[in-house]
Amino acid sequence: MKRILELEHVHYAYHTPEGETPALTDLTFSVNAGEFLAIVGPSGCGKTTLLSLIAGLLTPEKGQIRIYQKPLSESTTNIGYMLQHDELFEWRTIYQNVLLGLEIQHMLNASTRQHAHELLETYGLKQFENARPSELSGGMRQRAALIRTLVLKPDLLLLDEPFSALDYQTRLNVGDDIGQILRKEKKTAILVTHDLSEAISLADRVIILSRRPATIHQTIPIFFDLNNDTPLNRRDTPEFKSYFKLIWKEMNEHE
Repeated sequence: MKRILELEHVHYAYHTPEGETPALTDLTFSVNAGEFLAIVGPSGCGKTTLLSLIAGLLTPEKGQIRIYQKPLSESTTNIGYMLQHDELFEWRTIYQNVLLGLEIQHMLNASTRQHAHELLETYGLKQFENARPSELSGGMRQRAALIRTLVLKPDLLLLDEPFSALDYQTRLNVGDDIGQILRKEKKTAILVTHDLSEAISLADRVIILSRRPATIHQTIPIFFDLNNDTPLNRRDTPEFKSYFKLIWKEMNEHE
């Protein structure tokens, strides 16, 4: 299977006048095309720092990050980044919010506008194109934020706890919704989350990080033998409980 992303012996530390704070130590892993990878670990272990490195917002102090076998600094691959909050602008309609990334990247034309309309229709927001973000539920806003990312046709999607601001019931429904959308679009995704259940319900593989400075403690492949493999359906299986116990044990044994 084709590899999209490769990290080899990546190290990163934050520097202040008071000294150095190591964040990540010797991280090595890869992500295949179409794979959904989840990353879990203790709070403050450097999960968001890792996403920032993959997005090119930070530069490793040691090691290499490659996209399609090219150094990240030389890659033209489109990477989408979905944040904890939807960051929709109230003064823009939902359709205008979806177009924002296209405007910034100077990709706005008749074809991309049509693609935006199609995504809104496919994922149930067509009738809200002219609504303001405050008129939508939290779950619908997150769906709009995902469409804003997908319309750019990213090869790799980074998800930084995108459901954490939602109440529990909405979080379950939106996680199921967005998980199915990403499967349908055949997107490669990396999810950072504190929620083990969320990681198991969405991912093909879970990486467990140690406390800061983070190293990879364990990697757990996730497989469910389901005719209709959706995040919500996964939660209703005996395997789900087994995976949860395994990951919980690995995290606490390491502590």
